[in-house]
Amino acid sequence: MGKYGRLIEVLHEDGLAARAQMIEPVEAPLAWIEMVHNASYVRAVVEQSLEPEIQRRIGFPVTEAAAKRSRLSAGATVLAGRLALEHGVACSTAGGSHHAARTHGAGFCVFNDVAVAARLLVYEQTVSRVLVVDLDVHQGDGTANIFRDDRAVFTFSMHCEANFPVRKETSNLDVGLPLKTGDGPYLKSLEEHLPRLLSEVEPDLVFYNAGVDPHRDDRLGKLWLSDDGIAARENFVLSACRDADIPIACVIGGGYQDDIEALAHRHSLVHRAALNLF
Repeated sequence: MGKYGRLIEVLHEDGLAARAQMIEPVEAPLAWIEMVHNASYVRAVVEQSLEPEIQRRIGFPVTEAAAKRSRLSAGATVLAGRLALEHGVACSTAGGSHHAARTHGAGFCVFNDVAVAARLLVYEQTVSRVLVVDLDVHQGDGTANIFRDDRAVFTFSMHCEANFPVRKETSNLDVGLPLKTGDGPYLKSLEEHLPRLLSEVEPDLVFYNAGVDPHRDDRLGKLWLSDDGIAARENFVLSACRDADIPIACVIGGGYQDDIEALAHRHSLVHRAALNLF
């Protein structure tokens, strides 16, 4: 959890925050969250009455503070989506809770912030078509579950196949990579799919889960990207959206390493790319 606060500090220390407008979100109203999660699950989170089995699947006790943080994260992703539509790009310093499904959380995810934002913006008719680009090392199974029958949201997940979750959902496009895939093959696979999707899906907005857990030093990753590979990935994704004139909202996703300093700097790469490219 320490990576979130340290990321904010890094953005200030490296001069990135001074080049951008920093805006604090508000907690997502429960009505927004209930657009993608069952009301009974949402109520149990807010009231801290989740069954032990669900908390075990999430991976930590869902306290009042955890519930508030999850609502703030969803609010931040909604805000990032709105700002991206206005300015072309926006980046949250949290978000990417893509394992949370309709009826439960899982894998350190309570509420699926990208799903909340995508569904809300479509409901409001702010956008009509959304593309979710999920490059976290783990499949975006919760997002795929939520949008299984929703033609307004196209889900693309490129992940390590032999990794959590064991039982995968079906995204609109899944690209499962073999263990220890390195920079070259990883970027080649991304280059094969993303430009084509931007052209074929024709989204009004992209939500990008920029998880850094594909890094070779990540203890939950199992892929083999370097810092340079992560930086190249961020530049490619944001450049592709910029060149296609499609707004992009970025969330930081997963990253699991004891070296919080290295992890925070790695998460800052997507913010750095956004500032340099837009």
